[in-house]
Amino acid sequence: MVEFRLSAEHQRFVGWARATAAEQLVPLARHDGRVNRPLLRAMGDLGLLRAAFGGTGDQPRDAAALQLCLLRETIAQVSAEAETALALQGLGSYPILQSGTAECVARWIPQVVSGQAVAAFALSEPDAGSDAAALKLRAERDGAGWRLTGEKMWISNAPDADVYSVFARTTPDARGKGVTAFAVPGDTDGLSGEPLDMLSPHPIGRLVFDGVYVGPDALLGEVDGGFAVAMRTLDLFRPSVGGFAVGMAQSALDATVAHVRTRQVHGGPLARQQAVAHRIADLATQLEAARLLVYAAAAAYDAGDQPRDQRRRSAMAKLFATEAAQQIVDGCVQLHGAVALRSGHLLEQLYRDVRSLRIYEGASEIQRTIIARDLIDLDASR
Repeated sequence: MVEFRLSAEHQRFVGWARATAAEQLVPLARHDGRVNRPLLRAMGDLGLLRAAFGGTGDQPRDAAALQLCLLRETIAQVSAEAETALALQGLGSYPILQSGTAECVARWIPQVVSGQAVAAFALSEPDAGSDAAALKLRAERDGAGWRLTGEKMWISNAPDADVYSVFARTTPDARGKGVTAFAVPGDTDGLSGEPLDMLSPHPIGRLVFDGVYVGPDALLGEVDGGFAVAMRTLDLFRPSVGGFAVGMAQSALDATVAHVRTRQVHGGPLARQQAVAHRIADLATQLEAARLLVYAAAAAYDAGDQPRDQRRRSAMAKLFATEAAQQIVDGCVQLHGAVALRSGHLLEQLYRDVRSLRIYEGASEIQRTIIARDLIDLDASR
């Protein structure tokens, strides 16, 4: 039975993260759609990036899922840009931490944790998004190393990252069983890219690999074992996407509760309208359900549950929390009225920021497929 009550240690951690983000990170936010290096360096100096890996020393340990979820939820309530920057550092570098050689880990992880190096997770391609096993970026043997040729698309922190966790095809026509992961420095010869303009100002871009050479020290895990590296990373980070969603939804709900208390309509506060009060109650209940699903998935990961159970819980948490957050933010915009549609308003920013969560790191439809496949298990019924 999973205990959902946060420990005193977790509550102290949340308080520290919230105060630190509000005081130190908000003044550094830019919202210009490019990597914010001063913001990352500040998060490194403050210990927030190290906390994303579950550690407190110079060398982080394997990530603690619940701490990561709490961190993302808390920072999202203060600054979506800071939360995104922190999360992308973890997502981009976790394949290196979990599967890189000792030399590769020593080269990159201390720089990532300090905010001196920007990391990125390069899995998606123009024709391999939800079906990640269909990726076509080729990795062909060249002496002791490989040459990478092809394209990556929708890559967060591209083209400005210092290191990319890249997933490439080493065995043709083998789907997920023929993918290998590599750590590729951003300044490698033959690697280029361009930023993409998005609905929300988020650092994301396209990468082109023109015979990019990587040596044997760049290998993450085993040859043809890269898909497992990617999935282990996503199993950890998917619940924390739910944490991000919960944090944004909480920010929207807090602003809306304050608004309906003070907004005067028909001689009294808007909150006295029963339809409004009941809508607030429904939104708050959705939010709490999402939060509990996220915590349950994170607790299952930290407890070392079976990978299949972890994957299902992660999918449920990501699915429900991101869908709920979209509904909650939309409902809060409705209760604010036209003022929430004005450029620069908190709700206007959240309305744009929340939409991508239902797509990246596995769209909602993919999460439903994962859940249904596990529950129905057609192979076991034969």
